[in-house]
Amino acid sequence: MIEIQVSYQGQKHCRLQHGPSGSVIETDAPKDNQGLGEAFSPTDLLAASLGSCLLTIMAMKAEADGLSFAGAKARVEKHMGAAPRRVAKLVCHMSLPASLPEDYRSALEAAGMGCPVKNTLGNLVDFDIKFEYV
Repeated sequence: MIEIQVSYQGQKHCRLQHGPSGSVIETDAPKDNQGLGEAFSPTDLLAASLGSCLLTIMAMKAEADGLSFAGAKARVEKHMGAAPRRVAKLVCHMSLPASLPEDYRSALEAAGMGCPVKNTLGNLVDFDIKFEYV
């Protein structure tokens, strides 16, 4: 179990503190939903979670197999839906090291597609995950 403390700061801002590390982040409602857009929105964090989870799981696989994953990046696009307002689609562009062997890439991509965030969201969100080796 991991505890995260969340406190409302007023004006649609929240402060989140990660129990184990004490690390703090803040959220704000987006401009298109009564906020100032001064920080990640809660749904932005969901999108960011997907990108960071994919990279983390793929790095674990590559590093366990003795391969460098340095320089890997993800860019995530969040598409909102309405009625009800929700994250409808996440498009993730994965830029991975070209030095990774071609015959290894499908296993690496499969590992990423099994990341806990994607598994948790399941069929609730439409995913479009693209892999590019640069």
